[in-house]
Amino acid sequence: MSLQVRSVCLLSALLAPVLGLNLAAGESRLNPVDARLDRIDVMSIELRPSDADLPVVVNRTSMDRSCPPEVLAHTDSDFGTGQYTVQAGFEQGESAGVSFVMPPQAFPLKFESAQILFATFNATVQTTTEWSVLVYSGTPDNGSLVAQYSSDGQILPHLVMPPGTTGTIIQFSIAADDPEQIFIQDNGSQTFTVAFRIDSHHSPGNPCLEPPAESQNAFPTTDISGLASPAGNWIELVDGAFCICGNTWSTFQALPGICTPSGDWVMNATVTPFNCGESEGACCKLDGTCLETTELQCDALSGVFQGELTTCADVDCPDPQGACCVPSTGACVDGVTELQCTAFNGTFLIGNTCADVVCFPEGACCTLEGNCVPDVSPEACAAFDGEFQGDGTSCDIIECPAPEGWCCPDTADCFEFDEETCLLFGGLWGGPGSNCSDVDACDPSDPCPGDLDGDGVVDVDDVLEVLSSYGNTDGSGDADGDGDSDVDDVLKVINGWGPC
Repeated sequence: MSLQVRSVCLLSALLAPVLGLNLAAGESRLNPVDARLDRIDVMSIELRPSDADLPVVVNRTSMDRSCPPEVLAHTDSDFGTGQYTVQAGFEQGESAGVSFVMPPQAFPLKFESAQILFATFNATVQTTTEWSVLVYSGTPDNGSLVAQYSSDGQILPHLVMPPGTTGTIIQFSIAADDPEQIFIQDNGSQTFTVAFRIDSHHSPGNPCLEPPAESQNAFPTTDISGLASPAGNWIELVDGAFCICGNTWSTFQALPGICTPSGDWVMNATVTPFNCGESEGACCKLDGTCLETTELQCDALSGVFQGELTTCADVDCPDPQGACCVPSTGACVDGVTELQCTAFNGTFLIGNTCADVVCFPEGACCTLEGNCVPDVSPEACAAFDGEFQGDGTSCDIIECPAPEGWCCPDTADCFEFDEETCLLFGGLWGGPGSNCSDVDACDPSDPCPGDLDGDGVVDVDDVLEVLSSYGNTDGSGDADGDGDSDVDDVLKVINGWGPC
């Protein structure tokens, strides 16, 4: 057995013969009992504070949002069957407590539940123990009591355990849907404490003179793996004339060596923090919309953070902003509204910044003929059916692909190849930009597409002929054979440019 004690008085043991006290072997509080618990029952209690008619001290507040609950414990026990130390000698009126330190932003904490393992050792009778659960803001020696509930045998049952060596877990929780919840504020120590007190033993002794009988009472337990948190485990000691361990709240660390338990209380607590990380708030984005996110994420979106815990329902985001491309100056202006941008004949790009856009791109353009035209805009390139190669590209590094056109064998089949490939096949090539959908595709009667005046050269005279009959449907100037004279005929002439 380990040499652990609870508010025990060595002096009382020395004076026992003089005072006529009964400190028989096995009953002294100098000897907590190592016991194997092969049976552990669970007494689960879900309390609805709004319905409870119990003596209670409770501090209530409100919490608009919450994080996932956190289960906190110093013990490594899983509360299952196995070896434990039964703290026999734990007096009536004494409390076992555990305290935990939380990040300051986690407060207020919503109390969810707590549990503790009680045990009997070779009990000869059924034991009944009256108990209380207490919740503190801070440590129990200098903090404030937030809530206290005591068993009454009706709403909160007393702890009743059978004879023998058994364990019972008291699981105490607050109903999640009850309108009255328990909240723990930060008293400056970033600490909270949960404790269980024995209000009445089945067979109480005389504090520090005659310990409660092991065979007729239930006691709290500690684990057997060693004391992990000397400063996080607490005991409230009763007062007595011959008590040497103390007479008030004390951490295990502050107890005299002969009184210090060798393990942690088999107890845990579950709380829900108010804030489990960086607080969210309303973020007004450049496009005028609102998003609830963190300040860091809002900055990444180039938004304006409206403050922690604000909601989009609380704020009125300004008109959408964005980048403005101004043709008259060739400049880009950031952070303006559409009204401001269009007033200067600019192009408004909602939700963008000048770092995100290129207002006036210029680069290489590959024409249908396979030529490269330098330093043109995408619009200018598209005007003559070219393919823009990207902003900042140069004809010095761009190799435009060879132009394709229809290519026909002796049959009526039609394919689209570049001129070199078509000639390797021995086919008839229709010229750059032609395709198999052209009305004159694979028509050998027109060996020189675009040569409207028949002089064997496609040149400016053919362009002028198209322009002089532009809009007519009499066939004059109709280079592509579709029955009218329009821009397609101009392009047909340009595509066939040069000697036939």
